[in-house]
Amino acid sequence: MGAASGGIRILRAADRTATVWKNGGGVTREIAAWPEGAGMDDFGWRVSLAEVGADGPFSAFPGIARTLTLAEGAGMDLTVAGVRRVVDERFAPQDFPGDEPTDCLLLAGPVVNFNVMYRRDAVDAQTAVVRGALALAVPPGGTLLVAALEGPAVLEHPGDRTDLLPYDAALLTGPHDCRVRTTGRAAVVRLAPAPAPASAPDPL
Repeated sequence: MGAASGGIRILRAADRTATVWKNGGGVTREIAAWPEGAGMDDFGWRVSLAEVGADGPFSAFPGIARTLTLAEGAGMDLTVAGVRRVVDERFAPQDFPGDEPTDCLLLAGPVVNFNVMYRRDAVDAQTAVVRGALALAVPPGGTLLVAALEGPAVLEHPGDRTDLLPYDAALLTGPHDCRVRTTGRAAVVRLAPAPAPASAPDPL
């Protein structure tokens, strides 16, 4: 679901291009997506940074779940499927349905969101934000994305290291073992195939 088997790919923030929203209210910079090169209608998962500069609706994506983490700014007052949700705590991942009508009011100026979207019937995505040091074990066939959200981060490998500047990311595919270390905060996103639905019990 990502880089080559047992590999690591560094995704530098400086290399990303910005895509302006259709409503003009923000800009998105894609970090990574699977399958690679997939568009907005056919991705299995997509990780991006979104700069929201104006009030307005979020786009709806049928069949998509979303995990949103406020990285910069005071936050947002959201209305999701008619229910109000205030997102004003930085670095706290929040899960949302990506296919429900969502309206956004900015609390006090622009924000930057770390955004994970995934097709809920095909992908399971888990997002955490860490500080300090954390050992990472990516199993065979697994995929993990690490992004430096506040300050730099370091990926430590046996006998080697990879430095991540703010908003740089690394895409790891198992088997792969390393450690992430940061004095700021880094997002860790684990991506795997969605578990198969439980089969219905046999009728009596």
